[in-house]
Amino acid sequence: MSKFELYNVVLKDINNETRIIEFELDDAYFKKIDSPEVQRGNVKAKVSVQKKLSTFDIQFVLDGSIIIPCDRCLDDMEQPIHYKEKLQVKFGDKFAEEDEIVIVPESEGAINVAWFLYEFIVLNIPIKHVHATGECNKTMVVKLKKHITRQKDDTDDENSSLDFDDDDDFTTEEIQTDPRWDGLQNITENN
Repeated sequence: MSKFELYNVVLKDINNETRIIEFELDDAYFKKIDSPEVQRGNVKAKVSVQKKLSTFDIQFVLDGSIIIPCDRCLDDMEQPIHYKEKLQVKFGDKFAEEDEIVIVPESEGAINVAWFLYEFIVLNIPIKHVHATGECNKTMVVKLKKHITRQKDDTDDENSSLDFDDDDDFTTEEIQTDPRWDGLQNITENN
């Protein structure tokens, strides 16, 4: 028995009806997938299969949440998943993906949707995933601010080691910054 046998959708038995199959994608499912992006979660997947003339329309509805690391503090955070996707499948000689159609061997008469479900979940993760304001690990946020922010009154180390006599013609001027870049000083607080 394959570890993903439960996710086989038998197409050859479907005639004119719409078949609905529900899957519970829990921590055990994500461990079986063994991919680094998502290790834990609880997502309900509703798969509807309807036969057309020579193809099968498969609709996926995913609803639940996954646990992923926060980009800012690296603590685990809950990421909601709400996603709908369609897939067209038809029978052929061997498994292939052509444009928008997935071809499955007619001799098997089934498609395994385990990896499709996982791909749809991963595609639903935003590029930037962080805790809501105030929910990040406070210790990590303090360390980030300490190492990332640069104060306006900071001076370069090489300039601070130079000694100037009163007789020198050097005048000390405040370092001017380009005002277009001043808005970036607070960028870490907006993330």
